[in-house]
Amino acid sequence: MSIHKLQVEAIQQGTVIDHIPAGNGLKIINRLQLLNSDVRLTVGLNLPSGEMGCKDLIKVDQWRFTQDEAAELALFAPNATINVINDYKVVDKFRMSQPEELNGLFDCPNHNCITHNEPVDTKFYVRNSGADMKLRCHYCERSFSSALFG
Repeated sequence: MSIHKLQVEAIQQGTVIDHIPAGNGLKIINRLQLLNSDVRLTVGLNLPSGEMGCKDLIKVDQWRFTQDEAAELALFAPNATINVINDYKVVDKFRMSQPEELNGLFDCPNHNCITHNEPVDTKFYVRNSGADMKLRCHYCERSFSSALFG
């Protein structure tokens, strides 16, 4: 008889981001600026996974994603699973999906882009390019690897 033990503490209410590619958990935390808020955060890095070999996991107590945050997460973990927790039980579960565009979330890496000098929100079109996602700026029309935004 084998005894299984949770490697990461359960939460009563909140959100669990599971199946994050190993190494991307810290990028997601940094991007969402969770470390600067008052939420209770549990992070598992390089946890064993039957599907992925190793994975990262983020549990955020008393917090749920906005659509913008979920779209931003998809850049770093396009196949992550989002679990909504209520009373220690999963009440909703869904997979992330790649957004078609992102508005106002990132600065354009092209310093000559009009977004650096005019009061306009950035706008990027998201496209797959093999294993990498590319973001194409609506204004300067240059494409960038999503890795630049992490």
